Amino acid sequence: MLDPELKSKINKLWDAFWAGGISNPLSAIEQISYLIFMKRLDDVDNHHRRAAEARGQKYKSIFEGFENCRWSQWKHLNAEAMFKHVTDVVFPFIKNLHNGQDVLYAEYMKDATFMIPKPSLLQDAVSLIDQIKIGEKADIQGDIYEHLLGELKTAGKNGQFRTPRHIIRMMVELVDPDIGQKVCDPACGTGGFLIAAYQHILKRYTTPDMVKIDEDGTPRNLIGDKIVKKEHWDLLWKETFYGFDFEITMIRIALMNMILHGIMQPNIRQIDTLSKRFDQKPVYDVVFANPPFAGYVDKADINDSFKLDTTKTELLFLELFYNLLRVGGKAAVIVPNGVLFGSSNAHIKARQLIIEKSDLQAVISMPSGVFQPYSGVGTAVLVFVKGGKTENVWFYEMKADGYSLDQKRDFIDGKGDIPDIIEKFKSRTESALSILVPFEKIKKNEYNLSISRYKQVEHEEVEHEEPEVLIENVSRLEEEIAKDLQELKGMI
Repeated sequence: MLDPELKSKINKLWDAFWAGGISNPLSAIEQISYLIFMKRLDDVDNHHRRAAEARGQKYKSIFEGFENCRWSQWKHLNAEAMFKHVTDVVFPFIKNLHNGQDVLYAEYMKDATFMIPKPSLLQDAVSLIDQIKIGEKADIQGDIYEHLLGELKTAGKNGQFRTPRHIIRMMVELVDPDIGQKVCDPACGTGGFLIAAYQHILKRYTTPDMVKIDEDGTPRNLIGDKIVKKEHWDLLWKETFYGFDFEITMIRIALMNMILHGIMQPNIRQIDTLSKRFDQKPVYDVVFANPPFAGYVDKADINDSFKLDTTKTELLFLELFYNLLRVGGKAAVIVPNGVLFGSSNAHIKARQLIIEKSDLQAVISMPSGVFQPYSGVGTAVLVFVKGGKTENVWFYEMKADGYSLDQKRDFIDGKGDIPDIIEKFKSRTESALSILVPFEKIKKNEYNLSISRYKQVEHEEVEHEEPEVLIENVSRLEEEIAKDLQELKGMI
């Protein structure tokens, strides 16, 4: 979702890294993320200071005692001086943020290394990043990660590709998380769902006149001025958001993303949540996820908590979402279409689990182009509440998401059917794109959750000519053809 100018600058930055000897794409992305983190940390510190003042609170700068680590303080140094200062002072500073306070951040940053090999490359990179107008963009590191992997044609490997921001915001809106709830993403990637959930909560508690919404739907100026109790801020910053991923690069980017958005002690851990090492406890009020699709797990490593007899990751993740929720907890998750109608015993039992042991509230089928250019896989959003039983399932067939559904994904209005989905979901309204299907009907169809199984196909009435008229027309046509043939013979 990067604009053309930003794409151009990032591509120049990538070319500079490649020419400078950093050819591993993940290494380049990680190093670029560190530099963006350094710049954003300065900007965000100033933003948080202004927000605290607006709330009438005292603010302690993250740079207190380390003013020389601010981007604005060292970005004008010459190449040699900048290289030495960043290597010896600034990078150790960002590695040791919250040292003694945030064990997780310290754990995952302790092995982080500054790999930019020469002063000239660092100076060029700093100059390019300084030109990027990042502002309060929701997930700039994640967007850059997605763009670079897309350019290298490696995005989508093992089903890993990022969820579009507007789809994430829709899912968060449907669940409507609040202060006091624990929010989890067991395949968090760069932290997009957790950041969107945090922004959703802040928006709820920010005076409406202060909130600004970009053309693409991104909210800005979310200061949470209506959150007045310190214990509520402590809950938000320390005990609300939990993310897990198996890749260390993702973990570090997610940690930096969360910190840049004000969550100074993120609960982000490196672990495979399908493995035996992960402790599946029903302690979360909300689960958001778009886990890797179409993968398989080594049977010997599958967590003993799973009841489904399968090694398919999309089915194991669906059971995991259920297992992680408290009774009454709510999930909005993305699954590939195969989960909706697959005929294996594992597929049927997975669907049975979220229909008979949960209240499956919605199945929102999305166009296959939503994940272009990385994948054309068809997907759906499932919204369910753990506990109780499903009475009716609301199905919605999304036709447009506000972007072109081809490889280019050009901006149209950034919304498509999303406002209609959010509005109609509240009352489970039926329409040309949505239907309400009773539990018994779904059960009789082996818990099939494909909307095509239940929606009525409208047959258009076609008026036909009377047989006598048709015969007359055919005869007239034969006479015209014979006449034309005679004329052609005369010309030969």
